Amino acid sequence: MECWIIVEPGVKVYINDINPSGRDPVLFLHGWPANHRMFEYQFNVLGDLGIRCIGMDQRGFGLSDKPWTGYNYDRLADDVRCVIDELGLSGITLCGHSTGGAIAIRYMARHRGFGVAKLALAAAAAPSLTERPGFPYGRKPEDILKIIKSTYVNRPQMLRDFGKMFFYSIVTEAFSDWFFSLGLEAASWATIAVARAWLTEEMFDDMAKIIVPTLIMQGLHDRVVVDSLAAALHEGIKGSKLVLFENSGHGLFYDEKEKFNRVLAEFAGK
Repeated sequence: MECWIIVEPGVKVYINDINPSGRDPVLFLHGWPANHRMFEYQFNVLGDLGIRCIGMDQRGFGLSDKPWTGYNYDRLADDVRCVIDELGLSGITLCGHSTGGAIAIRYMARHRGFGVAKLALAAAAAPSLTERPGFPYGRKPEDILKIIKSTYVNRPQMLRDFGKMFFYSIVTEAFSDWFFSLGLEAASWATIAVARAWLTEEMFDDMAKIIVPTLIMQGLHDRVVVDSLAAALHEGIKGSKLVLFENSGHGLFYDEKEKFNRVLAEFAGK
């Protein structure tokens, strides 16, 4: 079932509700700069297992509206709340990858986990994607500024370069082209705005407000979100479970898709 949900006047986000009559619903929040279709290899398998999979394109990405503003984490978390309210969701697993993981954390803190029974974080860009005083583990700010500059100058080349560091396994040219196309569907200004948010957004206080069972999944060869961030999340979220993927980079949902699907399905169904 496909639909668009109004999240503020003049702004709608796209939803693909896969297997809507299924059990153990999972709401997927995609990473930058892709859209919900990056979870294709989860939808196929989890759907076969009877799990309801809900894909959401964040504003500015995929098939959602692409306004000029609204790309801070508070607003993006509020968009998630609108989706949960409109679909009448409860008892869900909220699953976020990379920036989607950071937005999921902000949602849990800002909306007190409304409708969410479990939280799954995959290569989450949190508690801070960038280095800052007292937290030397993230990306250097100049790395982020380089991405932003490249987006202004040659966005397709930026996306190609980002794609080359995304997966640990060797992917086919056809798969690489497909993944590249997901980034092209985003608005350039949304791509830039979310990258700018990485420089200022942090979730150190948010972590302590998470009280639901939390699964943290992390690839050991991740060159985008290093594994020290997952360790910080594991320490900061009480009772969380950390699962490492020894043969994965940032794209652990594809690098080790069989393990990823098994771990997520078991977690969502418990």
